[in-house]
Amino acid sequence: QLFAGDSYRTYRYGVELTQPLFRAQDWFSYEASQFQAEAAEAQYNLAQQQLILDVATAYFDVLRAKDTVTTAKATETAIQRQYEQARERFDVGLIAVTEVYEARASYDDARSQRIAADNDLNVAREQLARLTGEYPDAMENLRQNFPLGRPEPMDPTSWEATAVEQNWSIQAALRQLNASEASLKAAKSGHLPTLELSASYQETSLENALFTQQERSQSVASLSLTIPLYTGGGTQAGVRQQRSLVTVAEQDLNTTRRDVQVNTRSLFLTVNNNVETASALEQTIISRRSALDATRAGYDVGTRNIVEVLDAERAYYVALRDYANARYDYVINTLQLKQAAGTLSPQDLIDLNNWLSEGARGIEALAEEGKTLDDPVQ
Repeated sequence: QLFAGDSYRTYRYGVELTQPLFRAQDWFSYEASQFQAEAAEAQYNLAQQQLILDVATAYFDVLRAKDTVTTAKATETAIQRQYEQARERFDVGLIAVTEVYEARASYDDARSQRIAADNDLNVAREQLARLTGEYPDAMENLRQNFPLGRPEPMDPTSWEATAVEQNWSIQAALRQLNASEASLKAAKSGHLPTLELSASYQETSLENALFTQQERSQSVASLSLTIPLYTGGGTQAGVRQQRSLVTVAEQDLNTTRRDVQVNTRSLFLTVNNNVETASALEQTIISRRSALDATRAGYDVGTRNIVEVLDAERAYYVALRDYANARYDYVINTLQLKQAAGTLSPQDLIDLNNWLSEGARGIEALAEEGKTLDDPVQ
């Protein structure tokens, strides 16, 4: 036998690389995903602003409820005192029994309102705890010298322009529109050809018992152009679907922009109204206190009846409560205005916190001031 054996072994290995050179659909899909990421970031910033606003609103709702309880208790105490005086006057024959009944009915009504106010305070505390995760032991009050300044700049058009540029709701809607437009381009690109570069390298080794090892290598590079001629109508259907989504995104953006513009102007007017209302109510407190003192004096000499005294008591404490509410409304509406303009940030809460103090007294401080108008007779 000439050869000891005719068996041999072949070893083959290689590598192949493919690099897309032109795929418009993939590029526009990537662009759409980038816009969607930006829209998600805008939604996150909007949620952060909303959390700031929700926490501030819940906090001042607790202060508002505390002031309501304070005025309700003060009203109940004052009317109870009038009721007891009415009974004493009736016992000595100075007034009719109807005035005692009027005082008792007013006292019962004030007591029920105080009970309801206590419950509202507990509910407000629960809402704040839901957001913060804890029940605050002591609430810091808004200082009496807290400035109620008008918005700067004092031009609603400037606020509106800032809102159109920076409001996160508008930014999110705009990015969604950009993403929809990019997705439409990607759908249309289904009709375009694709170009790919392919490169491969291969080595082959042959071994035999008699022959020496033989090796062979091969390198190949190629360009592949694919032209879609017919895809069953799927591409065209996808284009129609994406075009509809673009229309929806355009309408959402226009609606959001109009809503933000109207809301910004409304909040600008509301903040200015809060400033004027608080100033007017501050004077109303003095007027109501003067009227209350005069009505009490008239009742003592018999020129006023118990109903007039009770009405004056209620009016005075309502003025106190309304003034406190006007200050809280100013704070919340100012934060809402900044949110509408897209400028609300955690720094606003820090600045606001500097005007809160545990030593600051609430509405009871106003009630104890007892400022009255000068006697017009003097």
